[in-house]
Amino acid sequence: MKDMQVELIDDIIKNLTRMTLEDFEYLASLVCPKITRMNTNMREAITARERLALTLRFLATGDSFTSLQYLFRISKSSISGIIPEVCDAISDSLQEYIKYLGSGSVYDNIPISALNKIPTTTEQWLEKANEFKIKWSFPHAIAAMDGKHIMIQAPNLSGSEFYNYKNSFSIVLFALVDANYNFMYVDLGCQGRISDGGVFKNTKLYKKLENHTLNIPNPCALQIPYVVRVPYMILGDKAFALNDYTMTPFAGNPDSGSPERVFNYRHSRARRVVENAFGILSAVFRVLRKPMLLQPDVAAKVTMTTIYLHNFLRSHASSEIYTPPGSLDTEKEGEVVNGRWRSDQQMTSMLPIRNVPRRTSEHVKNIRLHIASHLIFNDVLPWQNLY
Repeated sequence: MKDMQVELIDDIIKNLTRMTLEDFEYLASLVCPKITRMNTNMREAITARERLALTLRFLATGDSFTSLQYLFRISKSSISGIIPEVCDAISDSLQEYIKYLGSGSVYDNIPISALNKIPTTTEQWLEKANEFKIKWSFPHAIAAMDGKHIMIQAPNLSGSEFYNYKNSFSIVLFALVDANYNFMYVDLGCQGRISDGGVFKNTKLYKKLENHTLNIPNPCALQIPYVVRVPYMILGDKAFALNDYTMTPFAGNPDSGSPERVFNYRHSRARRVVENAFGILSAVFRVLRKPMLLQPDVAAKVTMTTIYLHNFLRSHASSEIYTPPGSLDTEKEGEVVNGRWRSDQQMTSMLPIRNVPRRTSEHVKNIRLHIASHLIFNDVLPWQNLY
């Protein structure tokens, strides 16, 4: 670290911590005061910058503590204490970048964000909907959501508490993502044993949506002279229920050119932001690419820290390093060009939640059909019938 500071070699910082030197220095200015330790008569303390670089390297590579001890000349026992501590400090320092609402007792000691990235006013929600409309050509969408099982080792004396449908152990990550690939809301409150249908229902976001306390705009017509009032909704895949605040695709494989087929394409096109956010997260922070050999509370801290850093890096100069051109899905004349993260080795840690069949009211089904007809006749993309 001393050599790196003296020589100011950008490439070393970039490869070691996945960010520019300037952003590393800024992050260090926020975090280091929280993790600095005093020297003693017996030995000099591990410096705060070494602690930060060690943790960032662990998040970026997922290297074992044994490997890290040879790279940083720090013992495994010290590393096991440093990483959770620095993750706490990073999360605490970057609270403005995400809202965390954990609901499980094993996560009570994770920092709770003081600032809410979820819009609090009707006008802010309308801005989110406008971003989806402009960038992804989907009306009345305010966010995209998804959930993933984060695989962990079997916790001591946990029984079947963290055992999931894949016959492994996990905690469940649920997230809302905006049109710009930023995480708006995250919940890590579910153990793997929670049924996939209950993942969303176990979040505090679900309770706020049910109680209508989020100031989401009232339903309104898509355009004049329509009379059907369409609510503002979150886009989700088939793992979620279709209701007044969640919009999911039509089941099966609709005929080419049909309103249902076009709707599914347009819905998938807009919902792709959450897939890309998770994909980039695991492609850059490779600690998420394999089961974590950590206890659930530490695994939750590590996961939350990567999400804080995701939003931080996306909004700073390091965005060009974190998501360089070609890393995210793009479109060229209507043809989808897969981002590089999709060609990476298949994830073994972030597994999707399972699709669960549910009953849906006829009212919501009619609203979905109305949107599908609108996309066919009045809000057409030139290439949408090709899919």
